[in-house]
Amino acid sequence: MSGFAHLFRWQKGRQKTGYEKMLLAAAHWPIKFDCYLLRFPQGCEVPPHMDSVTSGKHYRLNIVLRKAKKGGQFVCAAPIYQSSRVKFFRPDICEHSVTKVEQGNRYLLSIGWINGA
Repeated sequence: MSGFAHLFRWQKGRQKTGYEKMLLAAAHWPIKFDCYLLRFPQGCEVPPHMDSVTSGKHYRLNIVLRKAKKGGQFVCAAPIYQSSRVKFFRPDICEHSVTKVEQGNRYLLSIGWINGA
């Protein structure tokens, strides 16, 4: 399947825990990056994990567009920066997770890139 086939289509998230992702943009040059819209429906959660890369340093900026009415909190051991709506962290070296969405839905814009890949 070509890369364009994934654009603007909901797909299951990598953690297979109920969240969905929609690819908005991606490139391999001049810097490897991706941009996703993520949807966390009620009942969804993401267990603690890290996102390994084969080379370089992985950075991710998550911007919360809509908070869940209850639950759905981002948990990160050592974020670079964090506020109620902005989460900036290194997913390759920092364990992170999302608590169970107990009520409502959570949406976020997720932009990731790899320096030195």
